[in-house]
Amino acid sequence: MLGRSGIRFYAGAPLVTREGYGLGALCVLGTEPRSVNESEVAALKDLAAMVMAQIELQHAFGRVDPLSGLPSRNQFLDDLADLAAEHPDEARLVVLVDLARPEQISDYARVMGPGRVDDLVRDAARQLRGLLGSDRRLYHTAATQFAFLAPRGVRRDEYVPRLADGHRRERQLSMTGTLLTSAIGVAVFTPRSTGPQDVLRALYSAVQDARSSPDLVSVYSPVADEAYQRRYRLLQDFGPALLAGDQLRLVFQPRIDLPTGRCVGAEALLRWSHPDLGPVSPGEFVPVIEHSPHAQAMTAFVLETALAQARRWREDGYEIVISVNVSAANLHEADFGRSVQDALRRHGLEPERLELEVTESAIMQDAAQARRQLDELAAAGVRLAIDDFGTGYSSLAYLQDLPAHVVKIDRSFVLKLDEGDRESSLVRSMIGLSHDLGYRVVAEGVETVEAAHRLLSMRCDEGQGYLFARPLEVGQFATWLQEHEPGIRPAAERNV
Repeated sequence: MLGRSGIRFYAGAPLVTREGYGLGALCVLGTEPRSVNESEVAALKDLAAMVMAQIELQHAFGRVDPLSGLPSRNQFLDDLADLAAEHPDEARLVVLVDLARPEQISDYARVMGPGRVDDLVRDAARQLRGLLGSDRRLYHTAATQFAFLAPRGVRRDEYVPRLADGHRRERQLSMTGTLLTSAIGVAVFTPRSTGPQDVLRALYSAVQDARSSPDLVSVYSPVADEAYQRRYRLLQDFGPALLAGDQLRLVFQPRIDLPTGRCVGAEALLRWSHPDLGPVSPGEFVPVIEHSPHAQAMTAFVLETALAQARRWREDGYEIVISVNVSAANLHEADFGRSVQDALRRHGLEPERLELEVTESAIMQDAAQARRQLDELAAAGVRLAIDDFGTGYSSLAYLQDLPAHVVKIDRSFVLKLDEGDRESSLVRSMIGLSHDLGYRVVAEGVETVEAAHRLLSMRCDEGQGYLFARPLEVGQFATWLQEHEPGIRPAAERNV
């Protein structure tokens, strides 16, 4: 073919990969016959080597991590795709090793310097390569994460305990084992039915679960992963829910003055009707939102809606104190106290008509900032309540220091009132101590007549719970008020 084209000279040097695969040749063509000398042959070979180096570099770009020299995440995903073509139905075990929590790496870099983090990663890469052997491939899939495939044919119930034992030994020998918490995630997959990206996501899920397991090793759980994805979806959908106008609403649970039986307040509780998931329990979505950027917007929505309703009730002749829960994120807002006062003015309500409930754990996240906010609110006349009292780790210290007016005893203590003298003595002591320090006491979770009577005998000021009423929709609450004012008796007694 070259001859028919007029070519009378050809010299070529083969292009061969490091693994020995031939890609073609680098050739020189001419229309005049000629011979070549040794220096020209050497030059052609050098040029071919340069071409191969460039080809290898282009191939390695994005597939070799520059820090560790290991195959990268892209290469890992490519190799998983190759498995699907070569062994589509063979179940395989894959492992992800995470050297430390992100905050630990950040603290380590802050103290030791970023260069020491690089050294740590390189040392871990060398150590893992040594453990795997030269015939196994190790991948550097993220800054502090490494992945590898278990040998073919291993059984999960035998391999995972071996991983846990090895991990435990290595941590005991490691110089940084007491500073950095490594974890191992394991996933079982079939290449035909599980895509490479899904395998990697399963590994990330498993390694996160491993951080809460005793031996820091965990196998991917579809159930746990589904729960996490649901939490993520709630987080993602809450912003649109705030704007939708028909998904979020408030219900109100009455607070009863135990000596008189009158309704003296109501706690505003958020409810969410998701367009696809249906009603979502506040016990599920509130903890997720409280630790997200939506926390401040959630409290603002509850506060505005609750104050607007309190204003309508006052116009109807009901003077009720409205309670709103406050998260740690709100106490970190520089202008939270001022924004609360502005909301009260917009709705024409006196500060004493609002009670903000805050937990000790929320205060402890930044005690100094929280104290400044609470002092400002208390000085403005807003009532403050310590919520879930008894469940924190410094209850007594905060009782004598916080500018609060109310202590709400957690329902877990009230529900155990009938279990024995020890439980009763504990609640009685909480009430007595709170009274001695000048607090009004509210018992949450009052569900039986006996519990209400016992709390009254202990001089508890208020009760809140299913005995009196479940959380009520706005219309139901108005009807409930009309039926039970001026005196309110527990439902069990009204039915006698």
